[in-house]
Amino acid sequence: MNAEDREKLWEEYSIKKTSGLQEKLIIEYTGLVKIVAGRLSMYLGYNVEYDDLVGYGVFGLIDAIDKFDYSKGVKFETYASLRIRGAILDQIRKMDWIPRSIRQKQRKLDQAYQSFETRNQRAANDEEIAEELEIPLEELELWQNQTKVTNIISLDEFMEQGSEGSIEKSFALSYEPPERIIEKQELKNLLVKTLETLTEKEKTVIILYYYEELTLKEISLILEVSESRVSQLHTKALQKMKIKLGKNIDIFLN
Repeated sequence: MNAEDREKLWEEYSIKKTSGLQEKLIIEYTGLVKIVAGRLSMYLGYNVEYDDLVGYGVFGLIDAIDKFDYSKGVKFETYASLRIRGAILDQIRKMDWIPRSIRQKQRKLDQAYQSFETRNQRAANDEEIAEELEIPLEELELWQNQTKVTNIISLDEFMEQGSEGSIEKSFALSYEPPERIIEKQELKNLLVKTLETLTEKEKTVIILYYYEELTLKEISLILEVSESRVSQLHTKALQKMKIKLGKNIDIFLN
């Protein structure tokens, strides 16, 4: 279906929301669900089947279709991606399959990063965190790989609360009150400060992955490094960002 046909379908559905038209929209945007599910599956590994992630995401797609206001002129793909990702992560949280040992390692990593930063007023490198935890560097890298799932879920929680709330409010309000404008500026400033704690390569990975929505493979071609190296940079960046964002969680609550 081309862009013109999609517009006609949305126009028709906005007038008469029948189950038949809804089904056509679901079929049309199933590919979007697969893209979001595929990106998340890279971090979940074999713990959750890809087909299950797609199934969870379809519920998010249906919710997005039901709540989307075509007349506002907002791009549906952007709005739906947040709903789809949110539906998948919500289901994963309910499953609570992350082992206790992984959660304990995550807490120790969080404490080590926070303790080092508080004491030295700067971000720590891997060698310093390994020393802080009194473990070999190789073991630290293992911990980082094991805990990257909890990092991406935590970061997505923050991003969803900030960005999805803004999108929904744009549907309901044509005027933004001053306090909302200030809140958005505080969020922007916080994200800028958080990015400043990352190395150039870590920052590039975060920007390309979350804002340009490139895959790890595409990023690896741009940076001319392996996909595993991109994944490692992504994990380290998330660890640093989680510490910064966690201290200012109220900014993300609507």
